Amino acid sequence: MKVVILCGGKGTRLREETEYRPKPMVHIGDRPILWHIMKFYAAFGFKEFILCLGYKGDMIKDYFRNYLWMTSHVTLRLGQQADARFHNHHGEEDWTVTLADTGEDTMTAGRILQIKPFIGDDPEFLLTYGDGVGNIDLAASVAFHRKHGKKLTVTAVHPPGRFGELAIGPDGRVLAFNEKPQAAEGRINGGFFVASRAIFDYLDPNADQVMFEQKPMQTIAREGQLMAFPHDGFWQPMDTFSETSLLNRLWADGNAPWKIWK
Repeated sequence: MKVVILCGGKGTRLREETEYRPKPMVHIGDRPILWHIMKFYAAFGFKEFILCLGYKGDMIKDYFRNYLWMTSHVTLRLGQQADARFHNHHGEEDWTVTLADTGEDTMTAGRILQIKPFIGDDPEFLLTYGDGVGNIDLAASVAFHRKHGKKLTVTAVHPPGRFGELAIGPDGRVLAFNEKPQAAEGRINGGFFVASRAIFDYLDPNADQVMFEQKPMQTIAREGQLMAFPHDGFWQPMDTFSETSLLNRLWADGNAPWKIWK
């Protein structure tokens, strides 16, 4: 099953970083968040990726074009018969990555429609955004999707809190502090979709300026074809500088819930 990742947005709320690079290339630790998302999917055995590129997409192309160079020790022989010898392997050698240029200003519905040829004859595919991580049980979400037989499954998550949460005792003493709590009530679209190829029927050929999350998903929901896979664990988008800092702290401290690979 192929994994489609939307990587083309301009990420204007994170302009400190995205003025210079696409948001999926903003780092957590020493790797871009896109790498973290792909490693997460690969840990479940999903290793065929289709990246929908747009804003500064050449930087993502360069990253994968030079992946072996950046992850290996290399011996170079200079001269007219130049040669390079790579001394080590990396854990991503069995990945396939399709880099699809879907346009700088294209909206999400248009990007998804453009990659239809790369899905082939697969009856379903996975879909997510290039700017959020979590510890979703992807295998369970796929099983849930296949069991209900509808056209689209969205992972429904609790939105992370914007402010630090205080647990206060009766004497006014702070008993606990949670920097980024998740809301206990209400759910939002967390991405990590499982989609039947039938969703392409909801995408107008002139849908470049249409958000998939608007008319297409609203129509799918109205027809009773949209199901929610509830996720109560960790989920965190990277929309702001403070969220980027949070994810980097979790990674640096060895407490990144999305790191399920070895």
